[in-house]
Amino acid sequence: MYPAFRQINAGPRELTNFADTQKQKTVSLEVNNVTKYYGKQAALKDVSFLVKRGEVTGFLGPNGAGKSTMMKIITCYLPPSSGNVKVAGHDIYEESIAVRRKVGYLPENNPLYPEMYIREYLHFAAGIYRIKNRKQRVEEIIDTVGLTPEMHKRISALSKGYRQRVGLAQALIHDPEVLILDEPTSGLDPNQLEDIRNLIKAIGKEKTVLLSTHIMQEVEAICDRAIIIKSGEIVADSPIEKFKNASDREIFILHTDAQLDMKKLKAVKGVLAVTKTGTGRYRISALSGAGVGPSLTALAAAENCTVQELRKEEQRLEDVFKSLTR
Repeated sequence: MYPAFRQINAGPRELTNFADTQKQKTVSLEVNNVTKYYGKQAALKDVSFLVKRGEVTGFLGPNGAGKSTMMKIITCYLPPSSGNVKVAGHDIYEESIAVRRKVGYLPENNPLYPEMYIREYLHFAAGIYRIKNRKQRVEEIIDTVGLTPEMHKRISALSKGYRQRVGLAQALIHDPEVLILDEPTSGLDPNQLEDIRNLIKAIGKEKTVLLSTHIMQEVEAICDRAIIIKSGEIVADSPIEKFKNASDREIFILHTDAQLDMKKLKAVKGVLAVTKTGTGRYRISALSGAGVGPSLTALAAAENCTVQELRKEEQRLEDVFKSLTR
């Protein structure tokens, strides 16, 4: 159903050109042919991608696809079995300390010290990075991530949303060039979700952000691009808008003031399937680019029916994700 994305490793022209374009821009993260084995099991298989500065990239996949393993390799928590990664031009083998200085990391479980106060914890994090003017930097980052209303509290007294802000603050305290976020919005309520989304989008204007999540609406709201991984291999990599137009099918919603003949609807050139969803209401699957809209309108007129609604459903990233990862 998504031919443009099925064989990314075979190098379709459109996606290869996209990768080449990335190289021409300021690349902050470069992953080259990374493979990782746990015993005999391959968690990652020859994974390669580039992420440029000022881009928020969604790194998507089902559980066990290799997302967290890839993030741990980028942040120097795990070595790859083969392949290499460069962060801001620094090699994870030869310059691992320099890589860690350039990376901010928020793991999925967001490990914090609940007995510490916010300022105390951030001073501690700043000390690890040997930041000069530590007090000033802590105040700046508290303001940046919106912790000011809660800054006098212990971490244990904070809501989940504010704990995520503390996690983001520690990941940003040393002003990294690359920010790695593993499920940063997990467990947040709708208000907290919107706040963290806006914060990540703002951060992404200046930094490179690699974001792992299972929430497709999250990716569509935050990310400029998505990389989909399945069983340790990348199966799709493209800007978000191209995912929405990737299907070889289009879905039309048709609503008329009277019933139409189902056989005549199915006989329209380009129509693949028709489902009746109510009186005078139809969901029509058609070949992409077949131009069935005018034909449906003409059929309704020939049947003395008035078209009350005819619209094409927007392709969802979730549909592409399901098709590629099942």
